[in-house]
Amino acid sequence: MEMDTRDRDLEEALVAEQRPPQLDLYEPLLVDKETKALVAANGNAHFLQEHAAGNGSKHLAMIGAKVSPIESLDYELIENELFRQDWRSRKRVEILQYVVVKWTFVFLVGLFTGIVAFGINLAVENIAGLKFVYTVNFMTSERFVLAFLVYAGANAILVMLAAMLCVYVGPSAAGSGIPEVKAYLNGVDTPNVFSLNTLFVKVIGSIGSVAGGLIVGKEGPLVHVGACIASLLGQGGSVRYGMTWKWLRYLKNDRDRRDLVTCGAAAGVAAAFRAPVGGVLFALEEVTSWWRGPLLWRAFFTTAVVAVVIRTGIVWCKHGNCGLSGEGGLIIFDISGNPDDYGLQELLPVIILGVVGGLLGSLFNQINGKIIMWSNGWLKKKGKGAKIVQAVVVALITSVCSFGLPWLAKCQPCPKTLGIPGEATCPTYGRTGNFKSFHCPADTYNDLAGLFFNTNDDTIRNLFSKGTNGEFAFSSLIIYLVTSYSLALLTYGIAVPSGLFVPAILCGATYGRIMGMAMKQMYGTAGPMDEGIYALLGAASFLGGSMRMTVSLCIILLELTNNLSLLPLIMLVLLVSKTVGDGFNDALYHLHVQIKDIPFLEAHPLPFMRHLTARDAITGPLVWFSVIERVGTILEVLHTTKHNAFPVVDDNFDDGKNQRPVFCGLVLRSHLLVLLKKKQFLERREQGGLQHDGTFSPAEFAKPGSGKGAKIHDIDLDIAEEEMFLDLHPVTNTSPYTVVETMSLAKAYTLFRQLGLRHLCVMPKSSEGQPILGLLTRHDFMPNYLLNLHPSLRQSNHRKIHAFPSFCSPTQP
Repeated sequence: MEMDTRDRDLEEALVAEQRPPQLDLYEPLLVDKETKALVAANGNAHFLQEHAAGNGSKHLAMIGAKVSPIESLDYELIENELFRQDWRSRKRVEILQYVVVKWTFVFLVGLFTGIVAFGINLAVENIAGLKFVYTVNFMTSERFVLAFLVYAGANAILVMLAAMLCVYVGPSAAGSGIPEVKAYLNGVDTPNVFSLNTLFVKVIGSIGSVAGGLIVGKEGPLVHVGACIASLLGQGGSVRYGMTWKWLRYLKNDRDRRDLVTCGAAAGVAAAFRAPVGGVLFALEEVTSWWRGPLLWRAFFTTAVVAVVIRTGIVWCKHGNCGLSGEGGLIIFDISGNPDDYGLQELLPVIILGVVGGLLGSLFNQINGKIIMWSNGWLKKKGKGAKIVQAVVVALITSVCSFGLPWLAKCQPCPKTLGIPGEATCPTYGRTGNFKSFHCPADTYNDLAGLFFNTNDDTIRNLFSKGTNGEFAFSSLIIYLVTSYSLALLTYGIAVPSGLFVPAILCGATYGRIMGMAMKQMYGTAGPMDEGIYALLGAASFLGGSMRMTVSLCIILLELTNNLSLLPLIMLVLLVSKTVGDGFNDALYHLHVQIKDIPFLEAHPLPFMRHLTARDAITGPLVWFSVIERVGTILEVLHTTKHNAFPVVDDNFDDGKNQRPVFCGLVLRSHLLVLLKKKQFLERREQGGLQHDGTFSPAEFAKPGSGKGAKIHDIDLDIAEEEMFLDLHPVTNTSPYTVVETMSLAKAYTLFRQLGLRHLCVMPKSSEGQPILGLLTRHDFMPNYLLNLHPSLRQSNHRKIHAFPSFCSPTQP
């Protein structure tokens, strides 16, 4: 009776205000009595306008160098009438075509990613090589000031170019891009993160930042590049890119695009390290949240294509076609010739390396996060120009360190015999080499110049090189470790494309080399392992302590160094460093996801969620539509809310005993916009269902590429059309996932994440009354939101939700 009275009062209020009676709102049990009275008195449309800002506002997150609203992806199949008709009408040849298209696309992803990666390496090595050639020529003629001006000026110009592109053309290209790829594969639709502008800026910016001498790598950006290529290829039907062929509609869904982007991320790692198996495992362990058996085959095929492309490029470069880049600048550090005999006496230093890597890696994560939080807040006040100035200042500081600090080192005599492949003379006067002359006289070399006055890849080769025990002085390694660690902290996070793999390898290899020197001092020249082996293990420890990966890093390092005998030691050092690092904070990429305030769903729900039910997470009024709804009502709701799905209810369902409302399914906003744009309306509610005369094609309801779908502001209807009706039967998903209101929120969270849902319907326990209580979305499962909603649970929540406060102010639920 109370419900009937409220509905009658509500209907009278709507009629008095000439509001459409089909707009039905239901307030969940969490809404207080005053709110209910407000709804009854003012009408639900008025209440909608007053409260939609809170309940419909989008989540904001830091994407690249820009704050943007984000939405969720929907990996659920929309099983409506149009979908069923489409699959029933498909012939065997069309199904075969769909399979062929998927395999063709993963082949193209591998091909294009390999070509782009090879081009980036070629450009970096030639530009950096040209810079070093001019600088060395001036130094040879003892014009040191002019040499520094050329060196620092070239670095500043290259970094400034990369920063300007990131700030003004593609803000989403800043950073490594791995946190954004990780978020996308978790179900977060990050805007413009895979656009053509982002791809262009990522490629050119990576060349500028790496060739500009910054302590960054191109490996992280290559993961983003591969994901961009995959996403652009999967944009089937995008008018913007001219891909509107009929057969491309089969890939116009989030599930297939997710798989393609996963293959792209694997291809990026494979291209960066020449590690095809490591690329597949990286995608599995680090970036993707869902994995299926067929995806393994496609990812492996993609990385195999990358390996062939890169190998072809290397062969081409060996014939002298790559200018100053030699063999293409593709990093591979072959230490297979090193002595690999080791015993129990090596276990202790390996464990120590793991502990040191865990401590330094977790400290790096913490300090870098604090620096980024502070700089983002400061740069937000100063504007875009400050981001460019920041990048140029970091480039100049790096140039001063890399050119000035080698002057502090003492010139050391050249070794009598050179046991390094490819190293024919000492000292070397070119742009590469272990034994850099720098300012030293004949028959001597500057060991610190071999670390600083080089490209990052060449520095890693020097640290990993075999047969070079005693090449670097202890003081030189300490200076380089402190400097590179500090510069990496300052650099990772500025507005340029930057990766962390190379800085981590540089820092880890340096203190690993120090450990090797200590072992030589302890055991003498009869020590079983070369210093280069300790450098490798140190690099593995820092990577494990910062990134917290194990299996994928192990395989990448083995493929990178071509030494399978080191597998047990690498496994041990990774396990120790990850265990130590996990005791302090989360992995670096995960911390950056938190800092950017991206609503990332963890693999497991937090313990306090077991104390809540699904109904406890519902906060706002629910808007639903009738199965045959008035056009004006739909238009008003779409204008006044930002919801992306609406329940569809049959208001007059007759079960033989009485009439009651029954939940029919969900209809998406995008599908409603297509229906409104087509203007296939009914003049009367009782006229019947929508006629399927070929007017509607399933391809029209597929998700558009690059977010270029119809907007509500594109719909232009007159008053007469607004008074007509629209049949929602054909586009209503009649089998959405539902949970009962009494289900624990932890179980609902697990269902939501494992199935990759965008909306989860909460149904009443009783069949009487309202047919549906509310919808749960990704935002409703965020820990901070739930703890703000139920502050009494904060005392029982012993886990630290965020290591850092998010940069973006959270929206109201």
